[in-house]
Amino acid sequence: MRRLRSIVMAFTILLSLAVSARGGVLHGTVKNGTTGKAASDIEVILIQLQGGMQPVANSKTNAQGQFSFDNPAVGTQPMLVRAIYKGINFHQPLPPGRSDVEVSIFEPSKDSKTISVASRIVFFQPSGTNLTVAEEYSIQNNSQPPQAYFRPEGNFEFVIPDNAKLQQIAASGPAGMPVAQAPMDKKKGKYAIAYALRPGQNMVRYSYEVPYPGNSATVKVSTIYPAARLLVVASPSLQVSGDGLQSGGQEQGMSVYGRENVPASNVMTVSVSGTAPALQNEASDSRGGGRDAQDAQAAAPAANIQSIPGRLDVLKWPLIAGFVGIFALGAILLARKPVAAVAGGVPAARAPANPAAASKHLAQVDAAVGTNLDTLKDQLFRLELRRQAGTISEAEYAQERAQAEKVLRELVRG
Repeated sequence: MRRLRSIVMAFTILLSLAVSARGGVLHGTVKNGTTGKAASDIEVILIQLQGGMQPVANSKTNAQGQFSFDNPAVGTQPMLVRAIYKGINFHQPLPPGRSDVEVSIFEPSKDSKTISVASRIVFFQPSGTNLTVAEEYSIQNNSQPPQAYFRPEGNFEFVIPDNAKLQQIAASGPAGMPVAQAPMDKKKGKYAIAYALRPGQNMVRYSYEVPYPGNSATVKVSTIYPAARLLVVASPSLQVSGDGLQSGGQEQGMSVYGRENVPASNVMTVSVSGTAPALQNEASDSRGGGRDAQDAQAAAPAANIQSIPGRLDVLKWPLIAGFVGIFALGAILLARKPVAAVAGGVPAARAPANPAAASKHLAQVDAAVGTNLDTLKDQLFRLELRRQAGTISEAEYAQERAQAEKVLRELVRG
């Protein structure tokens, strides 16, 4: 019976993404995650991602924290719900096929001890006469009671080299939806963003370019916050060396270097030389996808950075698609969580010998199927985001969709 429910759920996932259903009514609630109570009189905005982050409807929560939207786009495309509390934006993604959502808001805190940097990834990619440097911070907020760390004058700072040109910044909370951020220039290469870092894991991502004459450069990687781990990632054809960096071999076709327990107020000199295969060029900048919608696709999974469409126009994040592979790689390196593998059946030689053991085994298989289906649903949702943003070609979309469907068939086989 549970296997049947898993199969039904799996096909529901595909149908909800493959078929353009009629728009409908969205019902939602806003909850204060600090107090655990429903949040009343909160302004809520429904945002359409296609064509840029465009507000399409407004509402306010009632005494029970409830709100609703009647919009033709609800359920037919990825959307975003924004709740504004004390001048702070809190976002919650709305996948296709969903007609209900819960948005969590939190009381703000200005205490910098609320957050800690768990890891930092630095990625190098040559781009003609320039070297593009892309960075990601994994920021943990373990505040008790749970609060959002926020300062309107800027609550997260970073430094880029003197000769660098900042390109774009995005940040995401535990919900995983990257949103473009406006940089606050603090002078002398220091920048800040004002983004509410919510309880749980948050990400800050940015990129910049430095001159790369003669296919070589020395990059000053400055740290403001202490980091538990620093990873440097580059193509195997690049030569990379730096203060305290240790080679970690290759992962997913990329060379990885690491350094543990990087102190605050530290400057690490990294030397980079050589050339690397260029990211595929794609005319995605002519498809009308807005900047923020393109940022949203950065969370999509990918196995190899070189298989992802690359450079956008100069006003957009040129490595937003490349980040896809690197962030997926970072997740593998930093977490290395085991993924349950579900086979099509239990080999007879290994089948449990008694009904109780068999029942237990089937329960484990069902649990694994459910876990993998949740992951598949998330992957399909993010694939649709990339398609809506115009940062993936139809051929690549069809290929990745086919792979997802193959996984689905393997999950429900038997």
